[in-house]
Amino acid sequence: MKVKLQNHLFIFRKSVPIILANASVPLLGLVETATIGRTGSVHELGAIALGTLVFNFVYWGFGFLRMGTTGFTAQALGAKDDLEISFVFIRAWLVGFVIGLFLILFQYFVVEAALWMMNGSEQVESLVGQYFLIRIWGAPATLSTFVILGSLIGLGRTTQLLWVQLVLNGVNILLNILFVLVFGWGIKGAAFGTVIAEWITCVIGVVIAYKAVRIVSLSTFTKHWSSVLAKEKILLMLNVNANIMLRTFALLAGFAWFANQGAKFGDVTLASNHILLQFVSLSAFFLDGYAYVLEMLVGKSLGALDWNAFRRDVRNANQLAAVTAFLLALLIATMGNLAIENLTHELEVRVMAKEYLPYASFYVLVSFYAFQLDGIFIGATRTREMRNASVFSFFLFLTLGIMFVPLFGNQGLWIAFIVYVLVRGMSLRWYMPQVKRSFFN
Repeated sequence: MKVKLQNHLFIFRKSVPIILANASVPLLGLVETATIGRTGSVHELGAIALGTLVFNFVYWGFGFLRMGTTGFTAQALGAKDDLEISFVFIRAWLVGFVIGLFLILFQYFVVEAALWMMNGSEQVESLVGQYFLIRIWGAPATLSTFVILGSLIGLGRTTQLLWVQLVLNGVNILLNILFVLVFGWGIKGAAFGTVIAEWITCVIGVVIAYKAVRIVSLSTFTKHWSSVLAKEKILLMLNVNANIMLRTFALLAGFAWFANQGAKFGDVTLASNHILLQFVSLSAFFLDGYAYVLEMLVGKSLGALDWNAFRRDVRNANQLAAVTAFLLALLIATMGNLAIENLTHELEVRVMAKEYLPYASFYVLVSFYAFQLDGIFIGATRTREMRNASVFSFFLFLTLGIMFVPLFGNQGLWIAFIVYVLVRGMSLRWYMPQVKRSFFN
């Protein structure tokens, strides 16, 4: 009993820095919006919203650099292969940096494609273009930081991950205040502040990673360069990352379709659903903490081929996540009405958001299993299965939505959304025997 409690506490302690790191992200967005809102025009406020959305979409697409690095690093840690830990970092860092350079090289094509998909006014789109063409210069730093975070999670260095995230968001907040409020540079100041913060964080992150990952010296790299850049290792990494990218786009498409369907019901429904999704997103910060730790634990146990450790860690992490999901759902159900009152002054939006609050609460309650299984499959680098489960779940969501929405309206949309996250978990659970075979093959 004592050993089991210690294991629960270990998982909890490792997850807390990740939860705090995640929670610092919306604070940055709030400060950025507030600085522009206090000094800029309505066009600049709209441009910062759309510009941030563009970068979120671009960088989310390359989130595989974080997830793939975590899985491979944790497996090398479990196998006690210090050289491979270092090589995984170098391979992923090179890929991330090169992708960042390509984004800079093709920045005009990317921004034109983004503006083409937007429906902003001419003034807003012009400002978005200015914001993008400045901020894109931080792409190599941001993608490199993804790799750094992935390595730190894979090694279980979650406290150091917190410091990296706090540096990024803290410096960004300070520079936003300086450049926008003090210097009056407007949206360009916000972009410059973010770019500088991204590069400062990248440099500090590399220093932290150099010590944590124990990156090999130049002479060792030269001696083992064929192993670092081994064709089969590179192809395996690219295959894993490509599957994660497709899985991520399937998830993005699901949330985008949910938002788009809500918009078709009118502004009131769109706004009320948006408020409820903030509760869902906030809950994800907590549940992601356990999933990230599980990525490390699963990868480590697989690297060591320790099936008993895998079963123990998965069981204990699932128990913690289930209890947390229950408490979050209970908090939303009991305190959600008060939060809604403080989030909008529009009476119609308040009434509708309160009407659908139980659906958001239930979504959070049942969503933890999908988060946990994501952590298992990322740690095991079984990304093909993740891709298949996400794509299947998305198309089932579309099918149910097309069936339910005409019959039940927004209620049908929420029902389909809840089934969507349940099926994401169940479809991954169906692939679990393949994870088990990884330990015995």
